[in-house]
Order: sequence, then structure tokens, then C-alpha cells
Amino acid sequence: MTTSTNAANDAKAALEEGAALTPRYDANGLITAVVTDARDNEVLMLAHMNAQALKLTLDTGIAHYWSRSRNSLWKKGETSGNLQTVDEIRIDCDQDAVVLKVRVSGADATCHTGRKSCFYRKIVTGNSGSPRLEADSEPLFDPATVYTDH
Repeated sequence: MTTSTNAANDAKAALEEGAALTPRYDANGLITAVVTDARDNEVLMLAHMNAQALKLTLDTGIAHYWSRSRNSLWKKGETSGNLQTVDEIRIDCDQDAVVLKVRVSGADATCHTGRKSCFYRKIVTGNSGSPRLEADSEPLFDPATVYTDH
């Protein structure tokens, strides 16, 4: 093996097995964040974090994300009161995605539609074979009264 191959193998081993947190952000400076309920592991949302959002989350214990649509830092629940307190953060083997296990305060709703989870619809096919969406939960709060600036 060449020296460069050894160095690459050492770097890969450090990334995958080492104790150093070295997130691998994409070309836009983001990593994917899967957010689950710490109590029942239900998937609540999918978001993205930049280095600042990850640092603030680690420093404060409150989930922060990067909003791609608003192009800004976002403290989840700051407007709605449904803050996400982080119980645990896991990172995948190549450190380009995280899972946050959170407890949601307020109405216990994560989705801006007022529901607990952003994944409140399933894809079903009927006799026609055409896929359609079917909701399996109702809002826990009225978004129109919470998000008055939208």
C-alpha cells in the first residue's frame, strides 16, 4: 500500500470509528437531520442543519435548523411555542446526517400544519391504481392563529 492509501484508510477509520465529531456538510454547507419523538420514536420531521445550527443545538439543548426556503437560521418552535428539547443526537457512520431525539413542548406538535408529525399522510393506491394521499391525523392547533406573519 502507498502512503496516500494508508492516510486515506486512516482518515476513513477515524471518521467512522473515532470519537471526534467532524460533520461532513454538503456543497451547500448542510447536513440532513431526521427528527424523532424521544418517547415513541415517531418520525416528526426532516430538516437540515448548517454548522451554526448544529453548534446552537449542542450548546443550548434546543433544536435549531437551517431553513432552505427562508435562507436563515431557525429555532424550531420559536413562533409556535412547540420548542424541541433535544434528548439525544446520533450521527451516521460517515457523519453527513444526524438523528435528533426530541421532546416537543406546547401543543406537542412539530408540523406547521398543527400536527404532531410532518409525516401525517400516507400514499395509497385505489382500484384505479392512481396514487393519492390519505391523512391519518388531525391538527393539534390552528396554524392560522399561531403563524400570523405568514
